[in-house]
Amino acid sequence: MKITWKGKFDGNEDSLPHGEHKPNAVKFKEINDIKKLGLILNLLSVPLLAVTYAIVLLRGGFDAIMEHFYVYWAGILVALACLIPHEFIHAICCRKEAYIYTNLKNGMLFVVAPEKMSKSRFIVMSLMPNLVFGFVPFLLYLIFPQLGFLGVLGATSIPMGIGDYYNIINALIQMPKGAKTYLYGFHSYWYLPEERAAQTS
Repeated sequence: MKITWKGKFDGNEDSLPHGEHKPNAVKFKEINDIKKLGLILNLLSVPLLAVTYAIVLLRGGFDAIMEHFYVYWAGILVALACLIPHEFIHAICCRKEAYIYTNLKNGMLFVVAPEKMSKSRFIVMSLMPNLVFGFVPFLLYLIFPQLGFLGVLGATSIPMGIGDYYNIINALIQMPKGAKTYLYGFHSYWYLPEERAAQTS
């Protein structure tokens, strides 16, 4: 597979890579305006961040955190540094080509991969970097509270995946069994392969 770093998204959806558009594909019911989407997702990440940080505080204890404050700050800095590796993990999960874009004005980084995926592979692709940088370190911290660095790394990284959770929820709710999904420009679509459509008709 090939990964291409495209850098800053120019705001023109037509400039994004486009694959084959299936005539029977159904567009996902999702927020179409990228500015509105970025704003809503960033706002939703705030209460999630508050919850994960509260868990870190309760598990580690205020005194212990104050005593090793620099360790916790390191966790925050590493989480921020993982923003781009986060996107590379998404890209690695794709089989063909993947293009990485930044849209920092709207607080977003994203991958465009014009290939078709099953629901399960799409969910794994969406969730993988959040497991690596978020949930696994966070779980290790809950088991071993002395690992404060991992606790804050996970607590910071989990809310950063809010856009991925949004995509996963859309796939779970909207895609029927046997459907495949793909990106066309900035929008997600799903469709039933011909053999599956014939079975359900």
